[in-house]
Amino acid sequence: MNPVTENPAPAAAIRAVRDGLLIGSLAICLLYFGAGFLIPLVLAFLLYVLIIAVTNRFAALPVVGPRLPGWLTLTLGVAVVMSGLFAVMYVMADQATRFLLALPSYEDRLDEVSARIAGLIGSEFADVIRKQVVGLDLSLIAFSAFGGARSFLSTFLLISLYVAFMIAERGVIARKIQLATTDPAFGRELRAIMSDISVSMQRYVGIKTFISLLTSSFCYVVFRALNLEFAETWAVLTFALNFIPSIGSIIAVLLPALAALLQFDTIGPFLVVLLGTGVVQFSIGNFLDPALTGRSLNLSTLMVILALTFWAGVWGIIGAFLSVPLTVCLLIVMSNIRATRPIAILMSKDGTLMSGPGTGPVGEPRPASWR
Repeated sequence: MNPVTENPAPAAAIRAVRDGLLIGSLAICLLYFGAGFLIPLVLAFLLYVLIIAVTNRFAALPVVGPRLPGWLTLTLGVAVVMSGLFAVMYVMADQATRFLLALPSYEDRLDEVSARIAGLIGSEFADVIRKQVVGLDLSLIAFSAFGGARSFLSTFLLISLYVAFMIAERGVIARKIQLATTDPAFGRELRAIMSDISVSMQRYVGIKTFISLLTSSFCYVVFRALNLEFAETWAVLTFALNFIPSIGSIIAVLLPALAALLQFDTIGPFLVVLLGTGVVQFSIGNFLDPALTGRSLNLSTLMVILALTFWAGVWGIIGAFLSVPLTVCLLIVMSNIRATRPIAILMSKDGTLMSGPGTGPVGEPRPASWR
């Protein structure tokens, strides 16, 4: 008798691994080569989620919230989010002009500081540092950065159009899903998955935005107390970089500290910025952030780092910002599919899944052993 016929499990496992690798490779290729289309769409989705999160906050206001009509809370949500975005763009545009005008003095100051540092660490490293500084073109870095900003502004209209259509389709998506699926049970399960994704994303985007805003506000106080140039720019960058797990907060501390080293003649302001913003980042990042996001996200720390590495490699700096939201979506989808539940459990922090069919209300933690 054919042994393969008696025990088809190994052959089935090999086929499953083969199919999984093929699908994974194809998905990575599509993500990489389709970045120009997918990145604006994902950014629009996150902006839409933030608008809905703010809208729900207005609707949940005590006494006043239940009396507000839906169109008014949605209008308030759109107005708050778009006002914040336009404020950030205005600050960055104003600061960019000032920075380009002050750029020559910064280049001269960079030469002086590099020579002083080279003298402190020893003559054997002086030549190496000087070569690196000579090869560092601040104007090229500045124009590259602002070129990226202009590129973002050019796609902002497209993102806004996506968001507008998402808001317009918000009320009929559930009904269209029900009509599109022939199996009522599958339709209910699909709506539950989408609801879980929406709830988790609203929690993450809303909480992370609040934490980043709080962190940048405290850091801005430190910058203004020292009269650090381009304090508004460093505050905006601090806000944005806090969306990048782990590495973002480190960069948000080092960049303004190096700017202080270039601006002032003494090392005191450098240490104040380094220690002051470092304490703010450490305190909020290690106490407030886990306390708030721990109730809405259950993602392994190792998984966060792996997701950051993967998405940054596929989509660059934008992928680093989007790494956690995209991984949370993936975790929720896998937790709702029986075949991928073991992978979702491994991705979770403590083996507790946040969603799944037939396991209670949406967003409520469920044991990993649910069926």
